Amino acid sequence: MKYVAVIPARGGSKRFPGKNLFPLEGLPLIARSIIYSKSCPQISETYVSTDSPEIKNVSEQFGAKVLIRPTELSGDFVGTAAVLQNVGQALIKLKVDFDYMVLLQATNPLRPKNMLAEAIGILESGNYDSLMTVSQSSLKLGKIVDNHFIPWNYEFGQRSQDLEPLYYENGLLYISSKQLILDGRIMGEDCFPMLINHIYGSVDIDTREDFLYAESIFKNYRDE
Repeated sequence: MKYVAVIPARGGSKRFPGKNLFPLEGLPLIARSIIYSKSCPQISETYVSTDSPEIKNVSEQFGAKVLIRPTELSGDFVGTAAVLQNVGQALIKLKVDFDYMVLLQATNPLRPKNMLAEAIGILESGNYDSLMTVSQSSLKLGKIVDNHFIPWNYEFGQRSQDLEPLYYENGLLYISSKQLILDGRIMGEDCFPMLINHIYGSVDIDTREDFLYAESIFKNYRDE
């Protein structure tokens, strides 16, 4: 199987301007995902999809190939699936062969070292069309209706450790078959949920406060 990795990274960000190039412990944020991708021998090539000349230059410095994103795919409301579909179509035109596309989000810069290789092993052994990483949630969730809080996944007084297990997409990793990508999809009917029991699953950078949290986590878990 042939795998390519794609890191979407547009230049605009209203909540945290310039976040994709903001330094995390001495390296631009996007460089963390590029380095992670290139450390996995199963990945044949790492691509960055961007509309920013600055991100293009930094990405190339760290060894990624860059595909310039069309203007119509650079807006605030463009979904990731459409961006990956554009990359897939571009790779076909460039005659780049691949069976699966690995999505690494620049805003999830911290990942367990062997996670990607393990994910590829799971994907191939189970013949899945896609894979995503998830983390378990221990939050007590509910709704507010007519100024009343109504529990959703628990009963008042119930211990957190007795909750029915619930999971959330942590954004650390997605792998999709070539056909799913060309169809404008990321997850298929045979998508494997890979459970990640690591605090890295709680890091997703959208604001400066998120960035400060990521720095703290990195300093304490940098060798994992």
